[in-house]
Amino acid sequence: MSSLLLRNARLLDPEVGEYVEGDLRCADGRIAETGPNLDAPDIRTIDLRGAVVVPGLIDAHVHVTASTADLGSLPAQSPSYVAAHSMDTMGRMLDRGFTTVRDASGADYGLADAQAEGLFRGPRLLFCGRALSQTGGHGDSRGRGTHRHDDHPCCAGLGRIADGVDAVRAAARDELRKGAHHIKVMASGGVASPTDRIDSLQYSADELRAIVEEAEAANRYVAAHAYTARAVNRALELGIRSIEHGNLIDDRSVELFREHDAFLVPTLVTYWALKEEGREFGLPESSWRKVDEVLGAGLEALERAARGGVKIVYGSDLLGGMHRHQNHEFRLRAEVQRPLDVLRSATSVAAELTGLTGEVGTLAPGAHADLLVLDGDPLENIGVVASPERFRLIVQGGIPV
Repeated sequence: MSSLLLRNARLLDPEVGEYVEGDLRCADGRIAETGPNLDAPDIRTIDLRGAVVVPGLIDAHVHVTASTADLGSLPAQSPSYVAAHSMDTMGRMLDRGFTTVRDASGADYGLADAQAEGLFRGPRLLFCGRALSQTGGHGDSRGRGTHRHDDHPCCAGLGRIADGVDAVRAAARDELRKGAHHIKVMASGGVASPTDRIDSLQYSADELRAIVEEAEAANRYVAAHAYTARAVNRALELGIRSIEHGNLIDDRSVELFREHDAFLVPTLVTYWALKEEGREFGLPESSWRKVDEVLGAGLEALERAARGGVKIVYGSDLLGGMHRHQNHEFRLRAEVQRPLDVLRSATSVAAELTGLTGEVGTLAPGAHADLLVLDGDPLENIGVVASPERFRLIVQGGIPV
């Protein structure tokens, strides 16, 4: 039963940015029509009495398999145990209003298929499989004293190591073979990796170019983990569509985003959470000490990108027990962005990045009936979206969940 009529709503399609008062009817999991005084007898009807309806939220940078901030420990865990944690994590994401998420490494076709078949409750899952990393890169979780690396596909983990043009082509093709919605590549150092510097440049231009070629050949795209302007700018010049984090971008980065019609996915909340709670949830001390290198710069980078007209997408990047802070990203971004722009980042702009314009992130007829009913006006106070206790109703595929 996915037929539903919501009456007397204030409908806010973020792309339009204006309220329309009326009804919204769902049928067969899709939005069938909107308008005043819709005639739809014999279906479930809910009178919203003026509550606000927005599209279901989209988080474009999650790690649903990251049950701990100690990412290097994941390959030693039982795959079934990691899957159970992932299903619980995704169910809680749905409770926070996120009806679609893009996984930025770790999740695979098994979790995506199980969610789509209704075997567990959670958001629609767009996955990339394992992120591609060079030896000693951000996806290489080995300490200095470890030589062997087990890339067995049954082992949990976020990255796979591939060095050289032929190897990265094969790795990208393998992830695409398994149904990857996008390819993730580590183009600079990171916080959670044990042996690299945050300001390091990773992968050669030829390797990155080969990965982009393989993704484009499959009508997919590449998302790149990158912090510094040097890493971000090179990635954009080589055709990468989505920059994850980007805390240390410069004015040239902004120009390149616009020139290449690329997207920035900041993840401010993860640095806030890692600094406050990272060690409590497994982040090694050596990684915790790296957080300060990117923590303060994130908000400045967001402001620079917003001022320069960059397409900005919502991302959280939380790990382990810190997933519960997922909606706090709305509050952090509101320090430098208008509420409508923050809401668009988690709806219409995220849909554009993922190639799902018209399918999600909108209230237009024909879209998936993924909806969020709010007790409050998000254009006046984005904190309404940041506070799940202010959600009156979450609808997924036309069914209240």
